[in-house]
Amino acid sequence: MAKWTTAEIPDQTGRVAVVTGANTGLGYETAAALAQRGAHVVLAVRNLDKGTEACNRISRAHPNARVSLQELDLTSLNSIRAAAEQLRAEHARIDLLINNAGVMYPPKSTTADGFELQFGTNHLGHFAFTGLLLERLLPVPGSRVVTVSSIGHRIRADIHFDDLQWQHRYNRVEAYGQSKLANLLFTYELQRRLAGRGTTIAVAAHPGGSNTELMRHLPRWAAIAYPAMAPLFQDAAMGALPTLRAAGDPQVRGGQYFGPGGFAQTRGYPTVVESSRKSHDAERQRRLWKVSEELTGVVYPL
Repeated sequence: MAKWTTAEIPDQTGRVAVVTGANTGLGYETAAALAQRGAHVVLAVRNLDKGTEACNRISRAHPNARVSLQELDLTSLNSIRAAAEQLRAEHARIDLLINNAGVMYPPKSTTADGFELQFGTNHLGHFAFTGLLLERLLPVPGSRVVTVSSIGHRIRADIHFDDLQWQHRYNRVEAYGQSKLANLLFTYELQRRLAGRGTTIAVAAHPGGSNTELMRHLPRWAAIAYPAMAPLFQDAAMGALPTLRAAGDPQVRGGQYFGPGGFAQTRGYPTVVESSRKSHDAERQRRLWKVSEELTGVVYPL
């Protein structure tokens, strides 16, 4: 299928999809497309005002859409636990959990729990959120956990187990790379643990080069170079397609990774792509999983 688009998403009526960071950019486009296809979409967002505006935009564009709002701050384990508890109370089943929210290249800062902001938000926050909701996905045939990674998982990226929180030094590009590599290690290890259950799968995706709010923290050198690089980037609607294919294509298998099929995976229609050698390192996967359970206090029911 050379040009997979949202038209290929099967009817989602009766399905519940939770999308983190759904008030803008890739998350908004993902939520809107799933709602258009009939899913009850929960926009899990930190800013409720922006979330309400996003819900209204979807409802105006698709009057029959079912959308609701859930407050979620991935920089706070207390907020994550409260959000998961509320979602479990309101939904007997969850068909899709899309871990989309993220931060990229911020100045050095920490979450409410003292984690480096990118690692804490992009990986640990989603690790905890997924673990706390998994019991609502496991009984549901065809349920999926889709986690959004990045081309950045290849750029100066490793898991710095000796300094996961960048307390001794900080490089925003390397820290982002660590968090996005962690997204893939998490996906592959989760899939290994889910294998054999026959209901839930774990899949990953990346948007290529997408022009979204993530760009607001670009280092100065990158901001200067951005105008020359702009032709490599695509809009958020195209950038969301790999995530939507991972979530909606009936042919998807657990452990697959979707990204744009064009030049250097920066743009184009979604297809299965390869991730880095490090992302497939089983020892890194297991070690990161163990550390993540210890740091978050969330142990998966697997």
